[in-house]
Amino acid sequence: MAKGRRIGFVAFPGLTVLDLIGPHEVFAAANMLNKGHITLYETVIVAARRAPAVSDSGITLTPRETFATARPFDTLITPGGPGLRVAKVQSEVATWLKLMAPRTRRMASVCTGLYGLAATELLDGRRATTHWRHVEDAARRFPKVMVDPSVLYVVDPPYYTSAGITAGIDLALALIEEDHGSDLALAVARELVVFLKRPGGQAQFSEPLRFQTRATDKFAQLAAWLPEHLADDLSIESLAKRTHSSPRHFTRLFKEAFGTTIGEYVERVRLEAARERLGAPGQTLQSVAVSVGFRSADVFRRAFERRFGVPPSLYARHFQRSK
Repeated sequence: MAKGRRIGFVAFPGLTVLDLIGPHEVFAAANMLNKGHITLYETVIVAARRAPAVSDSGITLTPRETFATARPFDTLITPGGPGLRVAKVQSEVATWLKLMAPRTRRMASVCTGLYGLAATELLDGRRATTHWRHVEDAARRFPKVMVDPSVLYVVDPPYYTSAGITAGIDLALALIEEDHGSDLALAVARELVVFLKRPGGQAQFSEPLRFQTRATDKFAQLAAWLPEHLADDLSIESLAKRTHSSPRHFTRLFKEAFGTTIGEYVERVRLEAARERLGAPGQTLQSVAVSVGFRSADVFRRAFERRFGVPPSLYARHFQRSK
């Protein structure tokens, strides 16, 4: 069976193994789902030496090729990890990436893999991202890189950068879509039981995640329940009953905990869910509106445009996921 595009995963001591394994499994799933007789991707772990690379969690990876002997790659992906913030390791990785750049179609980083890619100076003057926890440090270390703290991934060809761990899966799906279309990317997402294929511009923090992070014990169950029941009755009376509170007491406690009203919060969560569903195969504005609890497409359209600044129809066309 013929081999496809070579995807190189850079390994080093102290890498975060999920940053590598997550995207690696995405490309492996694409190979498995391909109906033809050609392997779409050849995945290769490459490192400075053949010695096993011990991850920050103790898992050991054995490189197949070394920096000195590796054949050219179509795409190089650098995972993150504390090891890459060690000066010697960072310099070794960055020097090799810079050497490979002229003959590599795409270069990508996952999470703090940005530290290796940015150290090449190839990202100077370009927009990039990394895990939200490391944004300020990365911006300080690489002042010529425009580090965006909010997005899941940034596509600035030939460079692709992503936020933490699961955002590397989002980025890998985007690379597959770029190579082979959205049908395969969506099939891979389904195979891996990824909830959905998220566009890169989506925020690193979703509204439900913010809610769960800040929820007190009284709201913990509600935080987990609400995103899965957006089409239900989410009136103050109904939600107060779920927390065993009076509507008045519930309203006051919610505002104190989250700095917003329950009505404003529910609308934000519904709109975020709608934004994720727009453009999915077979969906219409009406079906999306109903699925997230809006009583009509008109009400949904006005709320969406008020929050995101564009009509939902335009957003759907821009992020269309089926061809």
